[in-house]
Amino acid sequence: MAKALVITPVKNSIETTLDTARAIAQSDVSVKHIIFNDFSTEETKKELEENKAEIGYELIHLEDLTDQPSPNYKLVLQHSQKKALEMNLPLLVIESDVVVKPNTISQLLNHQKSHAHSGLTGAVTVDEKGVVNFPYLKFKVRKESEINTKRSLSFCCTLFSLDFLNAYDFTGLDDAKDWYDTFISTQSLECGFENFVLMDAPVWHRPHGSRPWKQLKYKNPLKYYFLKFWKGWDKI
Repeated sequence: MAKALVITPVKNSIETTLDTARAIAQSDVSVKHIIFNDFSTEETKKELEENKAEIGYELIHLEDLTDQPSPNYKLVLQHSQKKALEMNLPLLVIESDVVVKPNTISQLLNHQKSHAHSGLTGAVTVDEKGVVNFPYLKFKVRKESEINTKRSLSFCCTLFSLDFLNAYDFTGLDDAKDWYDTFISTQSLECGFENFVLMDAPVWHRPHGSRPWKQLKYKNPLKYYFLKFWKGWDKI
């Protein structure tokens, strides 16, 4: 029986996406995994279709649900919240540039189970050498195994408790935003929950693997911020 609903929004980057899916399939706890294809290329769509039976994920093409151009994170979150509540399961977002360990999901679930007021529980992200990386550089020098934080969590690998899903309705998310990590982190706290980052449950993160243009933030920040504001991209 599934212990969590796991979702992965996807925009191309098929190699990292399949790495993500295979890692989830090797977890030591049973989950329901849904990949949301957010208007990827036909080549990516074909690869996702061809691999779904072998790896074991459900595939939803957002083009079947909306004409709204990518990114469609709001729609993904709303659809996933409804599904999680129907299944009476917590919701875990694992993005397509993240590779979990076999025990990552069980660690997140066990921590949340032992913390009655948990809203969001995130796994710290690391590079291929195990060094804490973006977006959790703010916690790089911390030595605790877990951090109870009022700072925003990233959705790279984050578990939403069933209690929080029942307390906050995602239909109220702002249409003007592209990403909701910061906003939902704040909503969790405002609803009276606690947010945690598990430093002893690291996951391998290849930042912005699905959206290479965002890597300009580190390689060419002037160009990144020009594109961000001129084109209205990456609204948080």
